[in-house]
Amino acid sequence: MANSDATTLHKPLGLLAELTHRCPLGCPYCSNPLALDKRADELDTATWMRVFKEAAGLGVLQVHLSGGEPGARRDLVEIASGARDAGLYTNLITSGVGITTRTMRDLWEAGLDHVQVSIQDADAVSADHIAGYKGGFQRKHALAAEAVRLGLMLTVNLVVHRANIERIGAMVDLALALKASRIEIAHVQYYGWALKNRAALMPTREQVERAAAEVEELRLRHKGKIVIDAVVPDYHARFPKPCVGGWGRRSLNVTPSGKVLPCHAAESIPDLEFWNVRDHSLEDIWTSSPAFNAFRGTAFLPEPCASCDRREIDFGGCRCQAFLLTGDARATDPVCHLSPNHGLVAELAEVQEDLAYAYRR
Repeated sequence: MANSDATTLHKPLGLLAELTHRCPLGCPYCSNPLALDKRADELDTATWMRVFKEAAGLGVLQVHLSGGEPGARRDLVEIASGARDAGLYTNLITSGVGITTRTMRDLWEAGLDHVQVSIQDADAVSADHIAGYKGGFQRKHALAAEAVRLGLMLTVNLVVHRANIERIGAMVDLALALKASRIEIAHVQYYGWALKNRAALMPTREQVERAAAEVEELRLRHKGKIVIDAVVPDYHARFPKPCVGGWGRRSLNVTPSGKVLPCHAAESIPDLEFWNVRDHSLEDIWTSSPAFNAFRGTAFLPEPCASCDRREIDFGGCRCQAFLLTGDARATDPVCHLSPNHGLVAELAEVQEDLAYAYRR
């Protein structure tokens, strides 16, 4: 499907570099694909260096070094240095487990700009239970403390679901105690492994409404001390979120094996053809790959999106979610209250079951 405006091709601003799918945690909401890339298939250091240079040439400003757990890569410091040498702002997204104090110092010396640490809960026992890793809570504290000691900017990522949504205030207090400059409150997105645990993770509408009010109060209380970013969870929203700012519009994602995706969950849509950095330049992929051009612009959108004055704001919502819930990646995201399939989302949002988590291993 061609771009709806062939004369306009936006420059990507961000690159998510998934260095590995290896991870010590077993989070039940893991958003990585069901079929993980093997260690033997991971891109080597030199290829990542080339990708960073090509990304900078395309207009990318920042790279997020992610995984899995990027600390599983023995060449992580060299990779971070290469991203910095390419002129990119570098953000390490880490579980906080697997990166030693020494490695953190080496990353700082290599020019790392920012660290983002995930926190599963304000309570240590609950946090370790959710992550499926005993002792992880304390290791996250230690890594965050070292990052701040080195003068790195720190973001605390709070993944919210039914088990911890009542403790958002306590988690914000924890982020303040860790001297974070920013908090990202991210409700679980039901793709990949998280889809398996949807009924165990789904909060009630009442919980979501209370949490939204609490976040606004926390923003006012801590204004000037910390930035709090949060979005309404999809299944309880009125309008859908724009897919990463619009499919193939502002960001790209390179998997551990080198496939380039328009968004993190794009592989959940079958029949898309993803080009690989081993075979194509990043510029060629951005401009010409079938996957990136599949849902660019708005020409593919059906009604009610086609005539909706929000079509250039949310682009019909998330393509992956549309496919996972309706079987049609071109459909209006059922999260939208105008979608003919919205009743399905409303029904699923009411399903909360106290099931044991299916941990990712």
